[in-house]
Amino acid sequence: MQGVSGVAEDRDAGDEEADRLLAGDNAPGSYDCTSCRTPGDSEQERTSTVLFVGEETAVLAFAHASCIPSQVVQVAEDQLQGAVASITAADAADALSAAHPEQAVLGVTSGLVLIDGELHPALVVEPTAPVARPGSGGLTDEFLSLLSEQGFHPVEDLNTKPAALPGWSVLVAMGQLHSVLQPGPGGAGQSAWWQAHQPLQVTEGWRAAANKSHTVLVFAAPVGSIGQQPREDLLRDALEKAAANGRLVAAAMPLAGT
Repeated sequence: MQGVSGVAEDRDAGDEEADRLLAGDNAPGSYDCTSCRTPGDSEQERTSTVLFVGEETAVLAFAHASCIPSQVVQVAEDQLQGAVASITAADAADALSAAHPEQAVLGVTSGLVLIDGELHPALVVEPTAPVARPGSGGLTDEFLSLLSEQGFHPVEDLNTKPAALPGWSVLVAMGQLHSVLQPGPGGAGQSAWWQAHQPLQVTEGWRAAANKSHTVLVFAAPVGSIGQQPREDLLRDALEKAAANGRLVAAAMPLAGT
């Protein structure tokens, strides 16, 4: 993991400290992007901050804003210990890179999907890297398996509306996408499964369809299955290809907000 500028111990400082770090108060002039691993300059281009948080420690890294947004990423504590023990920032980067080569970030794209002659608002979720099972330490991508355990169903036919997923919802407010919510621990309320660092604008057509159906279809595929598609017809083609290859799961979720 490149671009680590410092190691912060003792998380008792709380969310206020995390917010300060994510705001870029400690951004360096130059850095290596933690996503694409190429050089960046915070004085010449927008820079994101990524706070990797363990049980007792945290590591701050930097990235091009065009690569990934600023965010907090949960990482196993043992993966941070090598970075904390290192004396210099460069050593910390090398230690963290060896322990955790690439941290997946969930990319979310909004679009409209035609099913039975009706346009449905949809979100397409695709991570930027393989997603291993927490604590497994392995390199096997288990993104679809993990979602299946949460209640997502494989998509065999894109012309069939996905089944509803109880306890989950999509939060939209003032025409902006804020988060995908899942049932909280022990069934208490909801927590964010995915949350935008900055609310994402959706089109008027997407918002109108969501307000009409009060439902959002959420499709998910492993890294490399969908990609960034500039048009909705190309997005549908990519979804159909992923479904045909058994690499697509989906669920219908109620719309929270407007």
